[in-house]
Amino acid sequence: MPRSLIISAPASGVGKTTLTLALARAFRDRGLVVQSFKSGPDYIDPAFHAAATGRVSVNIDSWAMTRESVDALAARGANADLVLAEGSMGLFDGVAAPGVSGTGATADIADMMGWPVLLVIDPSGQAQTTAAVAKGLRDFREGVRVAGVVLNRVASPRHEDLVRRAFVDAGIAVFGALPRHAAIELPKRHLGLVQAEEQKNVDQLIGEAARFVAGHVDLDAILQSASDWSAKPAAQSSNLTPPGQRVALARDAAFSFIYPHMLEDWRARGAEILTFSPLADEGPDARADVCWLPGGYPELHAGQLAANTRFQRTLASFAETRPVHGECGGYMVLGTALTDAEGTRHAMTGLLGLETSFAVRRMHLGYRLAELASSIPGYQAGSRLRGHEFHYSTILAQPDTALAVVRDATGAIIAETGSRRGNVTGTFFHLIAEDR
Repeated sequence: MPRSLIISAPASGVGKTTLTLALARAFRDRGLVVQSFKSGPDYIDPAFHAAATGRVSVNIDSWAMTRESVDALAARGANADLVLAEGSMGLFDGVAAPGVSGTGATADIADMMGWPVLLVIDPSGQAQTTAAVAKGLRDFREGVRVAGVVLNRVASPRHEDLVRRAFVDAGIAVFGALPRHAAIELPKRHLGLVQAEEQKNVDQLIGEAARFVAGHVDLDAILQSASDWSAKPAAQSSNLTPPGQRVALARDAAFSFIYPHMLEDWRARGAEILTFSPLADEGPDARADVCWLPGGYPELHAGQLAANTRFQRTLASFAETRPVHGECGGYMVLGTALTDAEGTRHAMTGLLGLETSFAVRRMHLGYRLAELASSIPGYQAGSRLRGHEFHYSTILAQPDTALAVVRDATGAIIAETGSRRGNVTGTFFHLIAEDR
């Protein structure tokens, strides 16, 4: 039976991912089989988890997924020695209106699965107040149990001593304190960490983080604080419908934002996935019956994508007879043009009329519930889909037929409707689950 913990914090940017990776690798180095998960809609962190553990990490999401789907995805941890889940944002941060099984907060998953919370707290600019914050998190919601705390970025031994004394008074275990250490900081960009596959030294970084954390944290105490967890039998997965029998999937540094559970569901239901690289000027495989362009960072590669005429020509030919769908960055590439952060306008494939710009940054972030006005690959008109949107582009034009009525987590209709033109469709949101 595996032990289990979920790593959370009072806020974003405190060091959850670094600690998760370091602990996962440190326990793996001890010979334990470690299974990681990511609470919430993040398509970057799971790849780092996989690099640290050697096992695929998947997202579990209380707003978008049923309890049964969460249980089915979590069941892959049944043969592990330790389950280490990573939360998102602050422990109790979710949306105002509950979704399928919760608000999307890390606390929902902790409560639902019975996983104790290991808090990461940055005491910068504080001392004893840090313990008050942790005590508030511990007592805020019945059903959420705090196992203890790791302090991150302590300023000095004196600072650490002050903070530790306050935690003794609060009755909360401190498993360790980490001084600042630039060598284990992971590179970032505007949507989060630079992707694991883009970092040649990612294994070295994780190894260094593991050694550093093992030298400052009581690993035995952390393992003891984890709870025994019995996974429920996997009656079903999230059961996302594959878009076709043979799916041509764009896959490279510009097109990498696709949830692992989605690909697993497609394959489990008999789909064959044929990857191609637009950055290498490749087009969709002629054997495919549908083409899917996921999100990613097309804005960082817009010049190259615009220059890759073979990719554009082959995709256009494919779209004459078969469906093509794009999510977020993929949707932008299906459009007429993309203006990068420096203000340079790049012609895209022109299969849709969408035009976007990163010259003026505007953040679009949040859960999305879409009711399709017309079909997309795998789903008919009237289907309700749950997803998540996160990008910094501005819509300059979206002239094609609206693809869906899209609402945010409060139920308010938003302008990012997606588009349809002939066999080509696109959405700004990334699909997570079917609405049931």
